[in-house]
Amino acid sequence: MDDLTRFCCLNPDCPDHGRRGHGNLTVCMRYGARQQYRLLYCTTCQARFSERKGTPLFDARLPRDKLLSALAHIADGCGVRQTARLVGVSKDAVSRLGRLAGRHARQLHDELVAFSPLDHARPAR
Repeated sequence: MDDLTRFCCLNPDCPDHGRRGHGNLTVCMRYGARQQYRLLYCTTCQARFSERKGTPLFDARLPRDKLLSALAHIADGCGVRQTARLVGVSKDAVSRLGRLAGRHARQLHDELVAFSPLDHARPAR
């Protein structure tokens, strides 16, 4: 049985959009060279989407270990050329991954900070 509690429907028109662990998702198929990725199906709106959709790893063609290694080097402050050399990928791949990861991190930060319970609990000054 697949654990889908950390996923939610990504269709903005779905009544269950953004509700994690709601029980409306199932795995309708697997894909990839080794069938390692899941295609999820929302029983509420009948939308299908990859488990990687909405992440910097979506539509990535590099192996997972190289992706994670490149992201770790970028997070440690390595430059694009140095990261490309250390991981064994092109500069363009590192630049693309850095842009995607940065955009994703910004969206996640904005979402978490905008709805932080600490912001609503603070008294006005």
